This record gives sequence, structure tokens and C-alpha cells, in this order.
Amino acid sequence: MSEPTITTLRVTIAADPPRRLDKALSRDVPEEAALSRSRLAKLIEAGDVLRAGEALTDPRAKVAEGEEIEIRLAEAAESHILPEDIPLEILFEDEDLIVVNKPVGMVVHPAPGTPSGTLVNALLHHCGDALSGVGGMKRPGIVHRIDKETSGLLVVAKSDRAHHGLAEQFEKHTVERHYNAVVYGVPDANDPRLRGVKGVSFEPGNILKVTTQLARHKTDRQKQAVYFSGGRHAVTRVRIVESFGTPGVVALMECWLETGRTHQIRVHMAHAGHGLIGDPTYGGKRKLNAKALSPAAIEAVRAFPRQALHAATLGFIHPVSGEVLRFEAPLPADMVELIDKLRTPAAG
Repeated sequence: MSEPTITTLRVTIAADPPRRLDKALSRDVPEEAALSRSRLAKLIEAGDVLRAGEALTDPRAKVAEGEEIEIRLAEAAESHILPEDIPLEILFEDEDLIVVNKPVGMVVHPAPGTPSGTLVNALLHHCGDALSGVGGMKRPGIVHRIDKETSGLLVVAKSDRAHHGLAEQFEKHTVERHYNAVVYGVPDANDPRLRGVKGVSFEPGNILKVTTQLARHKTDRQKQAVYFSGGRHAVTRVRIVESFGTPGVVALMECWLETGRTHQIRVHMAHAGHGLIGDPTYGGKRKLNAKALSPAAIEAVRAFPRQALHAATLGFIHPVSGEVLRFEAPLPADMVELIDKLRTPAAG
């Protein structure tokens, strides 16, 4: 196996530098080099940052104005993840990023339980040599995920500069993300039960807002749970798109995220007492009023095999061109069929 090609990036420390090496480099490395803070930290740790030929391995090392720092950059290494020829629905692609409509049942990133058949496997095959490298590795940059059984839109970085810029937008919660969900019940601002649920409030227009902390469940490590101290701040807003039944017993909701935490919509809707239909972890099975819905609708709800959740809208600023991008993905066939059945008039 041939040795990787090494290129050297020379950075001159500008006036009034931060006292620490890592912070000075983060400020002074040219933007086109697309070296994120985490990548710089790894390069320092690996001894690939030098001053006068001497490796600087302490990120707190002091630097002075006018000093020249050398950064050794190896070409992106091949990923250990194998490419797989899996069809993808691609809505947008350029040299820096790709937007896909992920199907139900596909895991985003390989894990011990799912080493293959993932979105990353598919992207490695699709992109081939077009991946310029993320974090020193020829791999797609995953900046956000949706669950295996959730369908919908994802943006993935193909370059380090895109990965850094997208990650920053997600960190600042400036990315537009709207989901469609089918839930038990119909949330209403006049419902006294909802008014009594901690963390639940309503905004004008009957918009339900859930504000909590989220963290791993104390006894079930596969689940997330609502807390009001500790954990990570999480805010979800929800509005009714359509209600089903007379009286209403099921609703199609539009949910949008101020923050993006693991299982956030699923956990928040369950906390509000409006769990997602088909959600085996948080939704539960509920007995529906046989007079409110048709037998076909009740059976469709009972048999729905996954959480009824779809990432429908994704909007962000292109991290390289600065262009405002916004994408929409229609509901998948199984949710369309569920909604059609819910619209079936009840007998009598």
C-alpha cells in the first residue's frame, strides 16, 4: 500500500492572536482550507502542527504575532465502511453536499447491529471519488439523523468545508425542519388536561409548544425521557393539519423543531399525551372510539407498523455558496394510505 500524499499548509499568526495555539489557528487558518476546530485539535494531538520544525502537541501552547505555523495534511484516507449499490432518491447534489429523501427502514449510519445497508453505505457507492474527505476520511459527513423507521429529508456533507458549515447551522438551531406526524387525540388549547402538563403551553393559533430537557431514560438506555433539570434543552412546536373522527380522535400534525434531540418529537408528543400512531417505544396502543372512526380506519391505525413520522421540509443556507436552500418531500405511501383510511366516514 502506497504512503498517503502529505501537503503542508503554512499559516502566519496575525496581529493580536489568542493566547492558545488551537484558538489562534482556528482564527487564522484560511477559510478555504476548511479545517474545523475538531480537525485542528486532532492534527495538534497527532503532532502534525509544527513551529520551526518542532511539533506542537499542546493546544494551549502560546503563539506570537508573525510566527509561521506548518500544518501537515495527509490526503483523505479510505473509509472502513464498504460502499453498497443501494438506490437513493436525491433531491439536490453538488460538490459539497447532497440532500436525500430517506426511505422507511433505512438506518443512517452503520452501527454494531446494522453494519450494512445504511445510508452511509449507499452514499459511499453513489459519491465514489467525489467525496473530498470529512475529518481526514473519505466519508459522508453526517450532521443530523432521523430514525430508521422515520422517512424523509436529510442533508449530508461531501466536503470538510460543508461539514463544518452545516454543523454550525444545526448547532445554532437555524436549520428549518418540519415534520408530519399522525398522533392519538387532537391537541386543543382549551383542553384542561393539557394545561396541567408541565412543559406544555400554547401560542396564538392553537400552536402547541413543548419545552423540556431530554436525556437518556434512567432504566431503559434505548429510550429518551423528559426531565426538567439536567439533560439537554428541547423545544417542539406543533399545529393541527387535519383531525379525524367525530369527535376527533386522531390528528395529522405539523411539527417543527427549535432544537433537534434524539427522538425529540416522539418523546414530546407522548409527554403531551398525544403519542405517535405506530410508535412501539413511546406511542403505545390505544383503544379508539368505534363510533368516531370507521372500522377500516381503526384497523389501519392498529396495523400501522412504524411511528407515523416523516421529515417533510428541510431548509438551510448552503455553507459554501451562501444560497438559501429549501426542500420538501411528500408523505410516503404508507402514511398517505393511513390518512385515506382515516378519512373514511364512520358508519351511521
